[in-house]
Amino acid sequence: MKLIPPESIKENEKEFIDTINAELDWESIENLLMEKHQFTLQEEIEYKNGDLIVHNNQIAYQFDFEVKVPLSVIFNRNGECIEMNTHGYSADETGMPADEPDSPEDGVLEAGIDEPPPKESSHKEKVEQMASDIADMIHEINQGDE
Repeated sequence: MKLIPPESIKENEKEFIDTINAELDWESIENLLMEKHQFTLQEEIEYKNGDLIVHNNQIAYQFDFEVKVPLSVIFNRNGECIEMNTHGYSADETGMPADEPDSPEDGVLEAGIDEPPPKESSHKEKVEQMASDIADMIHEINQGDE
């Protein structure tokens, strides 16, 4: 024997989730993203889904969003990745990062200058770690903060 139509429950649950979503403090969320992952959100955040879940034996809410993240990739003339970060990158007309000194240590050299040989082991480890960190961040974003 049904006590209430299932459609009514689903509709009211959706309204409840939408109400919570509307009250999210995006400034706090952005601060957490900066503290935990060192990046800021870009443009609109697309709401995908919200639900009531059980997490660690507690009732919790899970909201899934699609976000754009600034990504800077620097590579040399051989096509090898020199640096990758999610801090954003703003280059001036010379190709150098804005408000930073021009130096080969930055991993960006002016046109016509030969590049120093890459540091194989430490460079490769750094790139692998960055790729792993980005994969972890994307996974955490997709899973929601727990």
